[in-house]
Amino acid sequence: MSASKSAAPTAGPIKLENTAKRDFLRSLESQYQQEWQQAQLFNVDSPVNDEELRDMSPEGGRPKYPKFFATIPYAYMNGSLHLGHAFTLSKVEFATGYERMCGKRALFPWAFHCTGMPIRAAADKLIREIELFGEDFSGWEEQQAQEAQPKEEQGSQRVDKATKGKLAGKSTGLKYQFQIMENSGVPRDEIKKFADPTHWLRYFPPIAKRDCNDFGLRIDWRRAFLTTDVNPYYDSFVRWQINKLRKMDKIKFGERYTIFSPKDDQPCMDHDRSDGEGLGPQEYTGLKMEVVQWGADAAPLLDEKLQGKKVYLIAATLRPETMYGQTNCYVGPKIEYGAYKINDTDVFVCTERAARNFAYQGIVSERGRVECLAQVPGAALVGTQVQAPLAVHETVYVVPMDTVLATKGTGVVTCVPSDSPDDYAMLMELRKKAEFYKVDPQWVAKEPVPIVQAPGYSNMMAADLVKQLKIQSPKDKNLLAEAKEIAYKQGFYHGEMLQGDFKGQPVQEAKNKVQKQMIASGLAFAYAEPEGKITSRSGDDCIVALCDQWYLDYGEPTWKAQAEKLLAQMNTFQPETRHSFEGVLSWLHQWACARSYGLGSKLPWDPQFLVESLSDSTIYMSYYTVAHLLQGGVEDGSQVGSLGIKAEELTDEVWEYILGSGAFPANTSVPKDKADVLRREFLYFYPMDLRSSGKDLINNHLTFCIYNHAALFPEALWPRAMRANGHLMLNGAKMSKSTGNSLSLRQAVDKFGADATRVSLADAGDGIEDANFEEKTANANILRIHTLIDWCADVMQQIRDGKLRTGALDSFWDKTLANEINVAIVATKDAYERAAYKEASKIGFYEFQTARDLYREATADVGMHADLVRRWIETQALLIAPIAPHFAEHVWKSVLGHTTSVHDARFPEPTQPEDVAMTAAAQYVRGTIKTIRDAEIAVTRRKAKGPAAPAKYDERKPKEVSIFVADAFPAWQDTCVSAVQKHYDSATGQVDDVKVREEVAAAGLLKDKKAMPFVMAFKKRIAEFGPEMAFNRQLPFDETATLKAATGYLKKTLNFRDVHIASAKEALARADELQGLRGFDKQVVEGAEPGTPSFAFYNVE
Repeated sequence: MSASKSAAPTAGPIKLENTAKRDFLRSLESQYQQEWQQAQLFNVDSPVNDEELRDMSPEGGRPKYPKFFATIPYAYMNGSLHLGHAFTLSKVEFATGYERMCGKRALFPWAFHCTGMPIRAAADKLIREIELFGEDFSGWEEQQAQEAQPKEEQGSQRVDKATKGKLAGKSTGLKYQFQIMENSGVPRDEIKKFADPTHWLRYFPPIAKRDCNDFGLRIDWRRAFLTTDVNPYYDSFVRWQINKLRKMDKIKFGERYTIFSPKDDQPCMDHDRSDGEGLGPQEYTGLKMEVVQWGADAAPLLDEKLQGKKVYLIAATLRPETMYGQTNCYVGPKIEYGAYKINDTDVFVCTERAARNFAYQGIVSERGRVECLAQVPGAALVGTQVQAPLAVHETVYVVPMDTVLATKGTGVVTCVPSDSPDDYAMLMELRKKAEFYKVDPQWVAKEPVPIVQAPGYSNMMAADLVKQLKIQSPKDKNLLAEAKEIAYKQGFYHGEMLQGDFKGQPVQEAKNKVQKQMIASGLAFAYAEPEGKITSRSGDDCIVALCDQWYLDYGEPTWKAQAEKLLAQMNTFQPETRHSFEGVLSWLHQWACARSYGLGSKLPWDPQFLVESLSDSTIYMSYYTVAHLLQGGVEDGSQVGSLGIKAEELTDEVWEYILGSGAFPANTSVPKDKADVLRREFLYFYPMDLRSSGKDLINNHLTFCIYNHAALFPEALWPRAMRANGHLMLNGAKMSKSTGNSLSLRQAVDKFGADATRVSLADAGDGIEDANFEEKTANANILRIHTLIDWCADVMQQIRDGKLRTGALDSFWDKTLANEINVAIVATKDAYERAAYKEASKIGFYEFQTARDLYREATADVGMHADLVRRWIETQALLIAPIAPHFAEHVWKSVLGHTTSVHDARFPEPTQPEDVAMTAAAQYVRGTIKTIRDAEIAVTRRKAKGPAAPAKYDERKPKEVSIFVADAFPAWQDTCVSAVQKHYDSATGQVDDVKVREEVAAAGLLKDKKAMPFVMAFKKRIAEFGPEMAFNRQLPFDETATLKAATGYLKKTLNFRDVHIASAKEALARADELQGLRGFDKQVVEGAEPGTPSFAFYNVE
């Protein structure tokens, strides 16, 4: 059982009381990390540029020199790595360690992401804060004191408490960027340096590198790089990629809806957001409902201010084809509306949020202008009469609806009660309670108009559903949501139009036709807004804007088909991950690939723009394959690498030769033999064998990676696998600095050590669902690893001193452990192959030690076998080496005495195939121990009856047990099994239950209520184990011999003076003689079956 099973989730971080064992393990980890770095163990090179292999093609070299190339997305360098980074890193780290042990050249590179807005936005904030508070930010404290002063002068009660509370709240609120920096560990006197964006690029990467090394990661740091044009080599690579995509017509220019930050005056892509990642534009039809007459409460507020203007209430609808059926117009009575100037003649009444969106979509005459001429509460609009475009009822009245939201649409909603269950329920409510809602009954008197006919419903589907689901009022939210979903699915996908120019046509086809007709006639306009709240990293509430911009044409049918083909060929490890990818491919459509603000590489043909951060990071994995030969060992590429190629020499044509399919350019200063070295490196390591990431990147980066690989590389170089992990919780709760439930990678290593953290991350989970890092588990792993090291060292010393048994490995327990080692090797290898690291640690670490514990206890009388226990220690080091390399290295070198690193060892191989009989025998013994315990408890609870009843059994007194072994199943069971076998159809796997019952009845067994339940259980056994194993009911081992071999262990474990093994058949032959003696009970012994013995317990003097 894994350690996590025993550790209940805690409310927050734990405090370690005694750290001596942790400190010992940390010292070992530091020692081996230094050795690995000095030996450059993780620097992995291709063999194909070795002089003797130059004639071999990179692809041809792989069978003899297999490779494994795995990556994770590079982390953003605006802070230190947290435990969530470590969790994702661990997936590739464990895979790299395992594949290396399989004899592959396992490459794990990593780099530092700096492209985009976050660093630039934070640096700009610091510039403003330095202007406000000075370079040491001392002005902030002065400001706090000044703000607190009036409070003190007011003479309020407990002034001291109030003032301190305010200051404390300010000081921990992290309102300013300098506070965030200080809280993350940056000394205050250094913070001013971060006003220069490039300082971030120099400060955080070395910290990330240090923390990764202290975590024991197998990263080849020679290949690390910084993104943006700070690194001229990477910049030239991005330029080639972007230029090639444009030449292939994958990048286009045009006006399109995009999420936009007015404050930053540029599009706001996923990585530029502090909130709302993954959300995009939602397109509506904006319906112009011209005001005919203001309501009594609205007239005094608006009439004079809007004199001479055409005023429209603007409703946003997703269903323009239903506008024929309007009976009213809903507003939120508690919402504040504005009358916004659109042009010289028109005014739109809507929410401010909608007006901000209008201002950037070509709807307002002056882009960006949000001019409010008047404000009016929603309640005052009630009673206003407006025109209803396209509707059968040409004019309708505005009425209240409490569920109208200011955060969705325009705050104005059309009422179509024949089609919408919400609208129908509200209309009926208003009719019933007109006085309560302060509406004139005439305002809600217009009858619903049939507009859609859906199969199975009348032409008033909304009314049908409200009645069918027994919806009583507009407050029945859950039922209304269900009704709305049914109405949409049935009406939109299966309905037929009953009104208008497109009467008789399917609703799906009519929708766009109606929208175009309304827009062409000036009754409506296209409108879009964010799907939800989106906040930029600069703190701006984002909108949707129509922008002329460069965009990647994701979703274009031919390109999408390529992406879908790539996905179909790729291993995603879990069906949920594949389904998530398929979902994104179904909706992803055009992506802005340029911005004007932030850090990055300039758009080659339009240098006023920068390449957006999710567009310069789609195929950079290919850059890893050659980075170490181009850059001179520095991440910023400021030094020329070993090949002597300068960044400016890497033209698009040269990159196309190295990574693409182009001919070697004639007009380059790069020698062809050096370009060939780079191309051979690339072709050896590509394609990427594994890309691992958090599941949140499926919506963007990982899908973009699929699209761009499909476009830029041939099928042979497409990624082989992508896995997605869930978010990491800490102690069963979401990580949060504000609650104190957070842990950085640095803090985890300092607190628990690298290996205890790594084993706990492996145990946290492998699926796409959220995982949990339990600190109690990590703490327990410190003790487990430390104890295991001590035990291994002690046992190896005993072996050297000749204190352990030698000779033949022929005892039952020797054979059991030898077999369990072989089984564990195969099962752990299978788990690593499937990237199931929780299972690998469970089988190859926790349960492997459980097998050793059993062997140690079972052989206490004769002693452990020296050769076998040494093999166990060696196998344990190798099985867990991918996950806990420091422990494995110490055992491998210091305890076992190997002179080479465990990183260069091979994954263990079983000495022979699993002995199925031995496995079954061992499981039988373990199961029998529990069965004996349960049976003993039952006997102690049994009440003695009658004057001649034997003395009550006392498990605390000296005791013995007789185990009665059956050599055959009861005859009635054989009859039932024979009947099932006779009427079993092997072709279909079905049993003819009627005929089986007839045969059982003919044998006179139906009166015995055990027969048919046994038949049902036996059918389940067939389904579970297959017919061959089910019908062959013989045990694969000698039950009596197995029990006799385990007698010593049974006596010690269960505290019996002696254990007697007897034949149930022979005992039952003497039942009358034995009844009542030494706990013998004929009825109990009769229940013995092969594999399920019965027991007699008795006390002895």
